[in-house]
Amino acid sequence: MLSRIAECLFWIGRYLERAEGTTRVVEVHLQLLLDDPAVDQDEAAANLLAVMGAPVHDAVDTGEVLRLLCSDPASPWSAAASLGGVREAARQARETVSADMWEAINTTWNSVRGGRLQRMRPASAFRHVRERCAVVAGTAEVTMSHDEGWRFLTLGRSLERVDMTARLISAAHVNSATPSAWLSVLQCCGAHHAFVRTYGGLTTDRDAAEFLLLDRASPRSVVHNLEAAESALADLDGADGRRAGVDDEARRLLGTARAALEYRSPRRVLEDLSQRMGDLQRTCNRVSDAVTARYFSGAAVAMWNGGS
Repeated sequence: MLSRIAECLFWIGRYLERAEGTTRVVEVHLQLLLDDPAVDQDEAAANLLAVMGAPVHDAVDTGEVLRLLCSDPASPWSAAASLGGVREAARQARETVSADMWEAINTTWNSVRGGRLQRMRPASAFRHVRERCAVVAGTAEVTMSHDEGWRFLTLGRSLERVDMTARLISAAHVNSATPSAWLSVLQCCGAHHAFVRTYGGLTTDRDAAEFLLLDRASPRSVVHNLEAAESALADLDGADGRRAGVDDEARRLLGTARAALEYRSPRRVLEDLSQRMGDLQRTCNRVSDAVTARYFSGAAVAMWNGGS
């Protein structure tokens, strides 16, 4: 596969997941403000921007958060900009993207361009972005051949989901003094029902963090997506699974991160959580760089201006 096409599909997966994940993070933030009126809104807004890697200015308020992270297509950290990235990447890989998927991406982009998200109520804007991302992802699932191109798309999506779940966990940990912080994260991940079925009705910080980090059956857990990214890379590499050593730097980084999570004592799951989530985000950046160096050499490298 041409490196240009492979890179475009990789970034379609990343940008699509980023748009959805960003709205989920902002929704958690707004829900926490509603649940705990005593929270300093300006400080909470600054903390959220720091978690998302966006610049923090003096007197940042909720309106600025919504602009920077949701509606402003000129802001590289916004969901609108990510959806623009999806369309641009799909345009460059037009010969590989199915007609139905291209139509779904175009419809999504036209529904948010021109400041349309800004004119919606925040809850409606978040729901709209999530629904459109689900339409695009579902259309890709049933119309694209599950070949090398599909594996690059899956790799990008899984890697970005690790990053966004780490940011959600960081947001909850920063606001852990608010009783509903972890519950809000589970709900915004769409994981609350599955969590209740697994752990019962009683929610503790440790149980929620453990579920979001380590549950292999949860499609948004960190371990689930690390394994999915490793599997996609193994298929691309043609590994037969017989030799224990791993030559691929990206796979080595992912495996090391997964082992660090899986073999840590469950009793210590909340220890140094913000630091470990920051390390995980940096690992995702290093994996992206390694994938770019190996598979996309000669292609123009797409870069995310946000994050650590």
